[in-house]
Amino acid sequence: MRIIAGSLKGRRLNPPTSLPVRPTTDMARESLFNILNNYVDYEDCSVMDLFAGTGAVSLEFISRGAKEVTSVDINNQCIDFIKHSAIQFGVANLKAVRSDVFELLKRAYKKFDIVFADPPYSLESLPQLPDIIFNSNVLTDDGIFILEHPREFQFESHPHFWQHRNYGKVNFSFFAQKLNEE
Repeated sequence: MRIIAGSLKGRRLNPPTSLPVRPTTDMARESLFNILNNYVDYEDCSVMDLFAGTGAVSLEFISRGAKEVTSVDINNQCIDFIKHSAIQFGVANLKAVRSDVFELLKRAYKKFDIVFADPPYSLESLPQLPDIIFNSNVLTDDGIFILEHPREFQFESHPHFWQHRNYGKVNFSFFAQKLNEE
């Protein structure tokens, strides 16, 4: 697993095999960021990475110049690995938070420009995640929510749905706080 672009380009992440994660593939991550490059000014961007796992998506945002990234995962090993990677790469603007995502969203007080979520595909509440995010008031007015999910989930009827992309077994659905006609 490697960082695709930016200041950390080419740096490798070598998570322990004991981490309970299903990392987003390099190809899917590269495709995701190719889409975001058209819409996001990373330097002004604050990001929340939910179900952060290895922190690869968080570090990709940092590498591309994100102002700040908050990585959230309930697993201590994942949080420890993300913190270790941030130190190893000399990253100061990444905050790793050990928390249940749903509990954190209930008490969220800070807003983010981008919220990315890569939940376990077996998560029962995965279909409700867009509603949970938009009801949590965690996105800025122009915020974007990106959900990685398996192909059996369809979100086109959601009022904030913006677009869907498929990369093999990886699907990304994009949602916008305000839908702009472009």
